[in-house]
Amino acid sequence: MPRRAVFVRATAAGAPTTATRVSIGTLAGVVGFLAFVEFTSGVLQGYYTPMLTDIARHLDIHDADVNWLEGTQLMLSALVVPAFAKLGDMIGHKRMLLISTAITAAASFVLPFTDSFAVFLVGWALMGFYVVWLPLEIALIWSRARRMEGRSTITARAAGFLVAALESGAIIGALVGGALVDALPLSVVLLVPAVMIVICFFVVLFGVRESPEPTGGVFDTVGVVLISIALIAFTGGLSLLRLNGPGDLLSWIVVLLGIALVVPFVLWELRQDDPLIDVRMFRSPALGPVFLTAGLFGVSVLGAQAPLSTFARTDPAVYGYGLGTSGFATSLIIGIYLIAMIAGALAFPLAARLISPRITLIVAAVLVGVGFLLFVPLHAAYLQVIVNMVIVGIGSGALVAALPAAAASAAAHTQTGVATGLTNSVKTVGGAIASCVFGIALLQGVTHAGGADSTAGSFAGYVTVWVVCGATALVAAVLLLVVPKTAFSDQHTGHADTRDAEPIV
Repeated sequence: MPRRAVFVRATAAGAPTTATRVSIGTLAGVVGFLAFVEFTSGVLQGYYTPMLTDIARHLDIHDADVNWLEGTQLMLSALVVPAFAKLGDMIGHKRMLLISTAITAAASFVLPFTDSFAVFLVGWALMGFYVVWLPLEIALIWSRARRMEGRSTITARAAGFLVAALESGAIIGALVGGALVDALPLSVVLLVPAVMIVICFFVVLFGVRESPEPTGGVFDTVGVVLISIALIAFTGGLSLLRLNGPGDLLSWIVVLLGIALVVPFVLWELRQDDPLIDVRMFRSPALGPVFLTAGLFGVSVLGAQAPLSTFARTDPAVYGYGLGTSGFATSLIIGIYLIAMIAGALAFPLAARLISPRITLIVAAVLVGVGFLLFVPLHAAYLQVIVNMVIVGIGSGALVAALPAAAASAAAHTQTGVATGLTNSVKTVGGAIASCVFGIALLQGVTHAGGADSTAGSFAGYVTVWVVCGATALVAAVLLLVVPKTAFSDQHTGHADTRDAEPIV
């Protein structure tokens, strides 16, 4: 296959302009190592999903309580991404990638050796550090492409490649996880991803080069403390709502307190020369809608994972709904969904070039919305669920690739890590809110057709999941209509620095 190339114009003071050929093969040299990191991330995201019901039985908890695992991991992720993204800009993206990988590896070795829900919950939550990998990688690629023409296109292609690796890992993880959990003890099955994360650490250590010219500066510790308190209060209130129900006044007070505590954080950040998060980015006509879209997208891509898995595993002969699939059959649904995500991620750069990044984002959000709303009438047959998930997957894959790349292209060059990290942070907060809401919904009107100790979620709860996911995705599409038409393109950014050329690897 011929190697396609982009051209970088290199100039020095007083020197004539020349063209330097930089092949996509060269770009793949650095992305290749990062792709293994994302492949590992995908394994983590796909591997456990088919066995969530088995984990629930192992820990002796209700199916709806599986959302606690999702919710606590999302909460921790929301806390660590802003700090790690900022530190990546300051001291190096590779360094923070290594630290987050080490923490994820240590936490993953907790899971196989405990049957305590509390201990398992802590280990599972700490594994949430892996969510910083993709934004750090996109920021690293963006920084290395800073002197290349077509920087936004290069970053978008790299993002699509990384997301394809992520979803490939998720497919293999889901298929292998679903097969192993039907054949081996759960403790043995849980060891597999732990070993893989250790390998990932050494791949980063020896295979990835550090991003050039970190910005340095003083870390905004006060900002971290303020936003952490706000997020802990907010997500803590959501947890209380799950425990005490939506009628509990104290739970709502804590939620509102968490929202109110964002105000002193914003006021503090506005006074800083080098803030943890430049909150002015939320007022940007290009970045603001991207962050809001990320939050709304998080509702479906993060909050709906556990409900979709447990719905597939629910026995229709007993409860009147669900598919009654085995672990491996559930993993096949997940695998097809992830293949659709790969298609969406790889199609994004081409679609963005043919129409525009903005229109591509809108179409992707609409696909997610339509796919989830189709679940309301079409959910009783295996094929119906697969068709719905393919539609959702194509849109989701494009959004996963597009959002961090779009944020990087629209942000100032000193804020690329923060901007890409914020897409994940806001997405994570959206997922955490959805996880709480969906957990409550699944507990309401629980049927006891399987006996007084039934662990199945309610059908009304599953309908709530589908409607909320569909509606939020369509709202995101509407928000993106107000983004400038040339946003997220090189025409909009104009960031290429042509003083001299530097290889991307």
